[in-house]
Amino acid sequence: MLDRLTSNLRFHGEALTLRSERQQVLASNLANADTPNYQARDFDFGQALRSAVAGLGAGTLAMAPSAGQRSSATLLPAGTLSLSSSSAGTSLRTPQQAGGDTRLLWRTPEQPSIDGNTVDLDRERASFADNSLRYEATLRFINGSVRNTLSAIRGD
Repeated sequence: MLDRLTSNLRFHGEALTLRSERQQVLASNLANADTPNYQARDFDFGQALRSAVAGLGAGTLAMAPSAGQRSSATLLPAGTLSLSSSSAGTSLRTPQQAGGDTRLLWRTPEQPSIDGNTVDLDRERASFADNSLRYEATLRFINGSVRNTLSAIRGD
């Protein structure tokens, strides 16, 4: 019984940590919507959660580079990219890696801009709102689980 409670709390704790990290990534994308050559970033939440629950931990994510740090030419050298698709169906590019740990991905723009910026404000706002809602839901799951456990201990 105790194992089930701790695994449930661990799962939701990992999800909460990953949602928080994703919120930071999406906020960075929104903040750099007007920065020339800024590459929008994201990560596959489902894959990151599977890795975290499998014992790899949420700390394996690489943080996004600061705005204007690299141009797209140095950020994405030819021949080092593979394509993957997230659960939302958006196309994400990632450098090929050994070990299979989760990393931030560069988003492929649907409509490239003249200044090289790949941030789609509508998509980023929708992703930000969706992630916020899911973060709140995860908090509610944790809160409900703790409340149920305390109720069982007290004998309510």
